[in-house]
Amino acid sequence: MPSCVLAYSGGLDTSVILGWLMDQGYEVHAVYVDLGQPCEDRQEIMQKAQDIGAASAQIVDVQEELCRDFAFPVLSWQAKYEGIYLLGTSIARPLISKACLKIAREVGADAYAHGATGKGNDQCRFQLAAEALDANVKVIAPWRDATFRNLFPGRTELIDYCDAKNIPVKATAAKPYSSDENCLHISYEAGKLEELDVNGCEVVEFGMGVSPAQAPDQKEVVSIGFESGVPMTVNGENLSPLQVVEQLNQLAGRNGIGRIDMVENRFVGMKSRGVYEAPGMTLLYDAHRYVEQLTMDRDLMHLRDRLAPEVAEMVYYGFWYCPKMDALFDFNRCAQKNVTGEVTLDLYKGNISISKRSSPNSLYDDAIATMEGGGDYNQTDAEGFLRIQGLPSRVQARRLPREY
Repeated sequence: MPSCVLAYSGGLDTSVILGWLMDQGYEVHAVYVDLGQPCEDRQEIMQKAQDIGAASAQIVDVQEELCRDFAFPVLSWQAKYEGIYLLGTSIARPLISKACLKIAREVGADAYAHGATGKGNDQCRFQLAAEALDANVKVIAPWRDATFRNLFPGRTELIDYCDAKNIPVKATAAKPYSSDENCLHISYEAGKLEELDVNGCEVVEFGMGVSPAQAPDQKEVVSIGFESGVPMTVNGENLSPLQVVEQLNQLAGRNGIGRIDMVENRFVGMKSRGVYEAPGMTLLYDAHRYVEQLTMDRDLMHLRDRLAPEVAEMVYYGFWYCPKMDALFDFNRCAQKNVTGEVTLDLYKGNISISKRSSPNSLYDDAIATMEGGGDYNQTDAEGFLRIQGLPSRVQARRLPREY
């Protein structure tokens, strides 16, 4: 009997896929990769997998690894896909593949199965990560299988299958949107969100915080400390990566911070609409940038900023495990070595403002920057600087005069 590991969430799709794989003759090992999904009974999910008939069912807790080795390196790049999306789902997918392949090796499974559709980005992230880690891996994606799609053309057929097999699921035929969540963020798509004249932030029942209108009428203050670009403290307390994210999720969430509504370009070529909330990571991106403003050399920061969209695109597409990404992360570890300091932020009704900043590596010199008399900067030096900088323009103006 062939065997496979299934990235199992316990929801409608992966519950049906578990049963379908067994119908195809597979011995299935269900793996729930714990990314900090809220409001889920892990043991109940494992019991359901066993009741369906999984050969084994286990939980792999990777929450600290997700924050430490995946989210924080992307944060230190200030990487945002298309300038806005903080990549919360994208970051998690290569880690899911890594965790599942480890279990596959332990149980001797022949294949790796997932529940991503043939239209979305996740299929790319799962498969590209898996093949980079194991060149011989067999990836099973039922939604790309015509036999599976013919059997399950819609959600009604999925639910009917579960009823026939006595598989308990919470899904119903009516669902306004779908969501994916982890400790970093929650994404919402499909359903009513496919209608562009619908206000996404009114349709979605957000799970990580309140709306700016419902946030308190007084500001809340938080201090965040970094060492070499890595978040280490919140309000002076040393915390683990996961603790940093969890505490900031609470602080930012209750102040209405971290919601976006965007139409994005998927890797497969289509545009899609998504609503996201990432309260804690939104705070971290702002705080990290403020520390960089004090501590990073101008040319180094500008080079990093030119490369950051490339990094965001690679993460979004699924090219996490590749030489180019390895080299870029090595570069940024060097670039971040002096990004150490603390910032104090004021949070108020969805807004973030800076009130204090400090760093032992600060490149800000008030004796040079002062607008008052004296100081260490000789303004006369700017005369020669500008004569040299303007030389090419003066030569061109003489030879090739412009109309004005």
